[in-house]
Amino acid sequence: MADRDDVCVLLPAYNEAETIQPVVEGFREQGFDNVLVVDGGSSDDTYALAEAAGARVVEQSGEGKGQAIREAVERYVESEVVLMADADETYRASDAARMLEPIFEGRAEHVIGDRFADMKPGAMTRLNQVGNRIINGAFSLIHGHDYADILSGYRAFTRESFRQLSLSAEGFGIETEMAVECVKHGVRTVVVPITYLPRPDESETNLRPVRDGGLILVTLYRMAKTNNPLFYFGSVGFSTIGLGALLGVYVVYDWFVNSISHEVIATIGGIAIVLGIQLLMFGVLSDMIVTVNREQTQQLENIAKRLNEEPRTPPRSESDGEAETARPPDNRQN
Repeated sequence: MADRDDVCVLLPAYNEAETIQPVVEGFREQGFDNVLVVDGGSSDDTYALAEAAGARVVEQSGEGKGQAIREAVERYVESEVVLMADADETYRASDAARMLEPIFEGRAEHVIGDRFADMKPGAMTRLNQVGNRIINGAFSLIHGHDYADILSGYRAFTRESFRQLSLSAEGFGIETEMAVECVKHGVRTVVVPITYLPRPDESETNLRPVRDGGLILVTLYRMAKTNNPLFYFGSVGFSTIGLGALLGVYVVYDWFVNSISHEVIATIGGIAIVLGIQLLMFGVLSDMIVTVNREQTQQLENIAKRLNEEPRTPPRSESDGEAETARPPDNRQN
């Protein structure tokens, strides 16, 4: 069974000089000796303060939180389990045991900390709360799973499960991609309640709510193309059919009321309806293909696991057989 010695605490950081030291010290006080800080080229003393607090610090080769996490897991993390948190002192190190428990017990491969379970006053603005609710609702609608808080930066996951995910986001969209990919690849995911604290007054956020929120919604919709194609193509198809129907109603109304014909508009409306129906049919076919592919992938993974779990008996060579055959009988008498 895994324990804290098998855990790497991963902290992506950029200009977090006001908070990085207490964050690192907090996790070390909880018994985590392997704390890795990925510094995104901070212009303050983040690097030196993290190192002084006892963390292993590496310089990020690219930019953005997403790139930092991917680079860290691929190049620097050797532990079986990763506990990821933000370096802004909004998460409690004391919640680490609760985050890791489902993985240690074998109930999960990926754990998400639900900030809304115990959000302290001032931890999130009203605008951010509304945006988070909209994004979580959109995720549940599009991808069919309720993870409560897909934008949470407090995560625990096995390194093996992380390698199954196809991630490309450079910035804050990394959490969204991780949630979608967990659904797509059937990664066992558990949500646990955590405490979410307000940022210290001296610490400045790197989040841009409106822009980042819009990018996250676009990412959710874009990833539906391969995870839930029926929703992706169906939504476009119904919209196109609706537009064609509205144009048709207008043409028919103006014909009967004012005796005016609109051949061009009628043609456009008809094309829109036909295109919408085709998109719906394509969505249904794509959904069937994705479903079959998931079933086959799951079967192959189960076969691979069974083969890995079966004890392997070393093959007997011909020389071993000849040796046994050539061995003289034991004629000693008791």
